[in-house]
Amino acid sequence: MNEETLAVLTRFNDAFNRHDADGMMALMSNDCVFENTYPPPDGERFEGWSAVRQFWLNFFQQSQNARLDFEEIVAFDERAFQRWVYSWQDESGAHGHVRGVDIFRLRDGKIVEKLSYVKG
Repeated sequence: MNEETLAVLTRFNDAFNRHDADGMMALMSNDCVFENTYPPPDGERFEGWSAVRQFWLNFFQQSQNARLDFEEIVAFDERAFQRWVYSWQDESGAHGHVRGVDIFRLRDGKIVEKLSYVKG
């Protein structure tokens, strides 16, 4: 397990749960790529710091109760993956969740790639 990579992911995940897009983006490279889980089957791809940041700003605006709980995080040098449960509450007050996984690539202590997948 690579402690430096694990520390980057921990800070990134903590920023996600605070809905802190700028905190997340401070840990992503200028040429970062994010592949969202939606829409199925392939998700939407965002390329570059500005596009990824705008996604997170919009996401947190629309998903004000979003939360990730982590089941497992494994980090190896410039590669890592994490299993998670994403929970939300919709506008009617109904709760929901999905389970998924992220695959990361890092370079020089920054996240270069975050590819997200969900079950079902």
